[in-house]
Amino acid sequence: MTITHPLNRLAAPTEAIRGFTPNWFTACMGTGILSLTLPKLPLPGTAAIGEVLWILTMALFALFTLLSLARIVMYPADSRATLHHPVQSMFLGAVPMGLATIVNGLITFGVPHWGLDAARLARDLWAFDALLSAAVGLLVPYLMFTRQDHALEKMTALWLLPVVASEVAAASAGLIAPHLDVAGAGTLVYSGYVLFALSVPLALMIITILVLRLAQHNLPGAELGVSMFLPLGPLGTGALALLQLGEAAPRVLQAQGLSALAPVAVGLGLVGGVMLWGFGAWWLALATLTTLRFLKGGLPFNLGWWGLTFPLGVYTAATFGLGALTHLDFFTTLGHVLVVILAALWILVTARTTHGAWHGHLFQSPSLSKETGLPYA
Repeated sequence: MTITHPLNRLAAPTEAIRGFTPNWFTACMGTGILSLTLPKLPLPGTAAIGEVLWILTMALFALFTLLSLARIVMYPADSRATLHHPVQSMFLGAVPMGLATIVNGLITFGVPHWGLDAARLARDLWAFDALLSAAVGLLVPYLMFTRQDHALEKMTALWLLPVVASEVAAASAGLIAPHLDVAGAGTLVYSGYVLFALSVPLALMIITILVLRLAQHNLPGAELGVSMFLPLGPLGTGALALLQLGEAAPRVLQAQGLSALAPVAVGLGLVGGVMLWGFGAWWLALATLTTLRFLKGGLPFNLGWWGLTFPLGVYTAATFGLGALTHLDFFTTLGHVLVVILAALWILVTARTTHGAWHGHLFQSPSLSKETGLPYA
């Protein structure tokens, strides 16, 4: 049996640092969202497995942050090239979204262990995450408009990644707020609605342009075929944000003498959540059909396959949220099915990523392809 050494496809181990790009943070997103949805399954041990995956997410995020900092120090020119790259720069949005899953895990897993201390830590990390999300959501589009080369026929759903981070932070605000005092909750709730406004309208604009691009220029290449699932992310996260902010807002509004508006917040969460969820259902069906079409001709593996996990994960979380609010078994049962599918996809993508990372396939060459910006395994 032949024993292969790690990174055997690279000229030197340091090339892994040189080739480390922001799309690796999508692994944190996918692992983190699975950790948060697994406890929803009515099976013994799923909560414990979810907590282990949450710890793994933190370890991955710490490792990827260190590798990113090392790349900035050792290869500053390559790091600057990422900012100007029309594809890789989009993945900067994965950094705050990966962090958001860790913040949410402090509520799901941390509060039962450490109580209010975990909630306060979540609040503090959320503040940093929200600022980072807003910055990425502004600066990456600015670079798109001023420094990068984009054309309609080359557009993909990756354009959504930098702007979606803010609505992920908005959903986190709704999750954290109920565990804080009224004053602290108020700050998060109002900030959450602002973050929602910074993201969802822009995401819907981009999806509109994407539909036009698909109609005029057909599907993207197979190497970016999985990106068809990405619009499910802002639709599912938008629904989840409205649901969680709607749940957290009444206590804040009542404390401010605005009790009459409390039902409005809940109603907005329900109606807006159902509408975005319905749009997401259509897009999930479309993405499934296009992916099956790609599979017939071969679908090369790359880190973009993590796009199968986080969008489906937040859509699953929104499905559970609708089930809890409406008390309809349909949503809860569908949520259970989606978690199982999500777990199977995570196992598949994790296995392929581990193989590609071990051999070095998945570390981007210093010369970033302007077509995809994605390495293959």
